[in-house]
Amino acid sequence: MNKLDRKNRTRFKLKKVSSRKRLSVFRSNNHLYAQIINDEQGTTLACVSSLEKSFQNKKNKSKKELAEDLGKEIAKRSIKNGIKEVAFDKGKYKYHGIIKILADAARAGGLDF
Repeated sequence: MNKLDRKNRTRFKLKKVSSRKRLSVFRSNNHLYAQIINDEQGTTLACVSSLEKSFQNKKNKSKKELAEDLGKEIAKRSIKNGIKEVAFDKGKYKYHGIIKILADAARAGGLDF
């Protein structure tokens, strides 16, 4: 199964079954991105990225530590906007490694999924 098929299958199931907001994660070779998306309106409600200045001074940290910090920050920002229940969209990635660490940190930060 290729990554595009996995991504499309995951998103289709989330949009069809869940009426919750979607916590979408993207991983590049160097950076991590997470955003809370309202699929009904097609808008981004909260986002966090390792490119932000608050995370740039943490370049000496490992990717796992950075993923944990991003998970806590996206949880903090979404709760500030009144969003506690989300559906986790791992996209084309396996629920493993830094994706799992980010999800666990977001759960520990107060998000419910």
